[in-house]
Amino acid sequence: MTTQNTKVSNPVVAVVGAYGHTGRFVVAELRRRGFVPILSGRDADRLHALATTQPGSEVRPASVDDPASLDRALAGAAAVINCAGPFASTSAPVLDAALRARIPYLDVAAELEAVADTFAGYAGPARDAGVVVVPAMAFYGGLGDLLATAAMDDWPAADRISIAYALSSWHPTRGTRVTGQVSARRRDGRRVVYADHRMRYRTGEAPVTQWTFPAPTGTQAVVAEFTMADSATIPTHLKTPDIRTYMSVAAVADLRAADASPPVAVDEQGRSAQTFVVEVVVARAGETRRAVARGQDIYAVTAPLVVEATHRVLTGPDAPAGVFAAGALFDARDFLGSLSPRHLTLDIG
Repeated sequence: MTTQNTKVSNPVVAVVGAYGHTGRFVVAELRRRGFVPILSGRDADRLHALATTQPGSEVRPASVDDPASLDRALAGAAAVINCAGPFASTSAPVLDAALRARIPYLDVAAELEAVADTFAGYAGPARDAGVVVVPAMAFYGGLGDLLATAAMDDWPAADRISIAYALSSWHPTRGTRVTGQVSARRRDGRRVVYADHRMRYRTGEAPVTQWTFPAPTGTQAVVAEFTMADSATIPTHLKTPDIRTYMSVAAVADLRAADASPPVAVDEQGRSAQTFVVEVVVARAGETRRAVARGQDIYAVTAPLVVEATHRVLTGPDAPAGVFAAGALFDARDFLGSLSPRHLTLDIG
């Protein structure tokens, strides 16, 4: 079954969690791209405060505990972007509302388990409803997936896919901290890795090793087995038995620090000074292929990722209905190229 695209100019897109840190970037990017956002979330006061900075945006309060309010929030929308975490609590209710409205659903979930639940629980219902569902269309998830897909190119399979993240710093938002706590409870103190074709749990401290990033970043100490949402998306469409993920030790230290101060804006776009490098290495039979993305502010770059995906779902060729990873639904090289150089700089071998 295929979806029917909304071939209209300036389509209306509902944003659930619009007043959150990432939600604000998404709303701003929607407006920059000519979309008309519906501001939604459970806190009406915060929605109205946001609306004063986004003239012409409609406010529709909604709670995941109230399906009727979600139906009202999505009424007349061409698509919905869910920015409200923790996604373990919000994905299913918002997704159910999208299926009832028969509109595309995208989210920016970084919670590996929540993303895996979406693939496992909604593939059939989304196909039956004729709806496209794209989870984890964000820095953690969508970006790594697209880079891995681009690097893989014409290889039918890989022996291993490695994803290494170097962040200059990491001041997590309150939402990141809360979702991290939710994931930690689900894992009962264990770590998750994708090995031998499936997710596995491991105990003990994650190993620390070194990764040599492209210049000028160079060699950095990294925490291995720092598994992110791309380990839930990649196996749905790329063939590999192992996905190995690495995160710079300095970024992990910031994430775990007692200092709970959020990111601080340093430019007119609201971005923090944080910079990032993501390197994906795909290996097969002794050969390697690489794809590298560089940019500023992991939360801010999520906005162009999910908004570009929304644009393509709404205006591109009819897509098959179901749940899809970014690299399965879009031409990875073309998609990444559309974000360069405004949002990312790329080096794809």
